[in-house]
Amino acid sequence: MIDRIVRAVITIVGASFGAFMGVVLNQNGLLKFSGLQNVLIIVGISLIFGIIFFLLSVKIKKTGQRIAEAFERELLKFSTMDIIWGALGLIVGFIIAFLISQPFADIKYVGTIVSILSYLLFGYLGIKISTRKKDDVIWPQLNLKKVQPVKKQDKNARKEIVSPKILDTSVIIDGRISDICRTGFIEGTLVIPEFVLKELRHIADSSDSLKRNRGRRGLDILNILQKDDSVSVVIESKDYGDNIEVDVKLLKLAKELGGKVLTNDFNLNKVAEFQGVEVLNINELANAVKPIVLPGEEMTVMVVKDGKESGQGLAYLDDGTMIVVEGGKKCIGDSVVVTVTSVLQTAAGRMIFAKLKNVITKAV
Repeated sequence: MIDRIVRAVITIVGASFGAFMGVVLNQNGLLKFSGLQNVLIIVGISLIFGIIFFLLSVKIKKTGQRIAEAFERELLKFSTMDIIWGALGLIVGFIIAFLISQPFADIKYVGTIVSILSYLLFGYLGIKISTRKKDDVIWPQLNLKKVQPVKKQDKNARKEIVSPKILDTSVIIDGRISDICRTGFIEGTLVIPEFVLKELRHIADSSDSLKRNRGRRGLDILNILQKDDSVSVVIESKDYGDNIEVDVKLLKLAKELGGKVLTNDFNLNKVAEFQGVEVLNINELANAVKPIVLPGEEMTVMVVKDGKESGQGLAYLDDGTMIVVEGGKKCIGDSVVVTVTSVLQTAAGRMIFAKLKNVITKAV
């Protein structure tokens, strides 16, 4: 039923367009017949266009739907405030174009060309200027917090202005970010994109109990951050459509805001480096603040299990650093004194190699 109505509307539009074209031709003296003949010709043109539009109605409908969907996807990339200011700028641009084109209105052809160019030019400028300069107009008067993009070209500005920190899902669920913020080591505004909140809510509503607990923990961490007066938290509403991955959205948002991405995701870290986006990795920070161990130092550890190689035993420091003890397999369950032989630092963490010195306590 709806398809028939759509096809009927398209046919009527086609017929109306044909009639309009016939009237234009008649007014310009291109139809050099008697009055009744001109009317019949106009009706004929209208019928021809109506039939053409009817035959092409299916294709016109599909094309219209694709255009509407593409327009909707593009529109979703902008925040509500951008759309409002863009509309106001477009109206102002059209008013200016109308005033400028009026003196040329009586000049044949020239007036039409000037009007079209004026509306296109000032409409475009109205949208661009209003959306780019909205922060200079509204935010200072309302005294609200707003994330300001930092231009890449202005290196001095990057030094003077603290970049916003954009949180991804992994770092929120991890939870250590709240403790780090409490210490004051993280400066600037924490930006929580709405698409990250959406992903957290999706995880929190998962049927899998482990995922559900992780999602709820992430939401609890966000509540803690928002209640902390020493932390500035902003919810960013900008989205880029549901067909784009969250990691890609994060990198796009970081580029637009001139900010840094806070994450625990090793793969996201690598992709961000490739695209020139700065990243703060909590795991790298944790590795950096671990106590330094030098070759030749002695330490007391407990061997808990055997290693991959023959005769090796594994022990762990309090911070989770793994120690590979040569000849430690025979001392599993014992507290032993080991001498550090080497330290291997990788992106995934740190590994200490040591050799057995002596056994302090024997396992019962």
